[in-house]
Amino acid sequence: MEKIKLEIAGEISLSDDAGATMKKWREVFSISQVELARYLGISVSTISDYEANRRKSPGTGVIKRFVNSLFEMDRAKGGAISQKLLEGEKNVEDYFEVHEFARGMSIKDFAALIEGKILTNHDMMESKQVYGYTLIDSLKVILDMPFSYFPRMYGNVSERVFIFTGVSTGRSPMVVIRVSTSKPSAVVLHGIEDVDKLALKISERERIPLIVTKMDIGKIKEKLDKI
Repeated sequence: MEKIKLEIAGEISLSDDAGATMKKWREVFSISQVELARYLGISVSTISDYEANRRKSPGTGVIKRFVNSLFEMDRAKGGAISQKLLEGEKNVEDYFEVHEFARGMSIKDFAALIEGKILTNHDMMESKQVYGYTLIDSLKVILDMPFSYFPRMYGNVSERVFIFTGVSTGRSPMVVIRVSTSKPSAVVLHGIEDVDKLALKISERERIPLIVTKMDIGKIKEKLDKI
């Protein structure tokens, strides 16, 4: 959060119209001049003068106090704006990698390529085509990733395979998929053999083939990225 505060403060300091930039950020946080003046213990006219550039450009102390106040007031209201800004700072690469194929391939061929063991929905292996895969850090996605990022896991096409790393039983990834609107064509659980019974049941009910593999992730990427 401190990085975002510094960026906003820097934008104000370097702006040719510091007052207009302060006004922009006040409005981004949906805070009125009256609210801000009351919180800072100054007059509304002082806020107005700064925003209209009727006062000399604010110094670093004023800017720091202004920016901190925006975040503190937002936190008191639930922190929605701060959270949105924080989400914008995060990179999807921290959670998953999206790859597209140059051609489609069957789930059966996909499983064979990664030396995967097919656990459910065997009847779909040859008929269903996939056109990419998404490599997902299971723990980070489930515990930390903003939900708004979820649609981006599908890349250009939804007919793809989700490969989950860092799994223990497979239950959590399948529960997340169960409650999501969009669904992958198949799911690979990396590094395990014994899969949770609920995960298997969800796979069968959602008609999403479940595959397990212990092939090294680096080798999996090397093979799939050639397609």
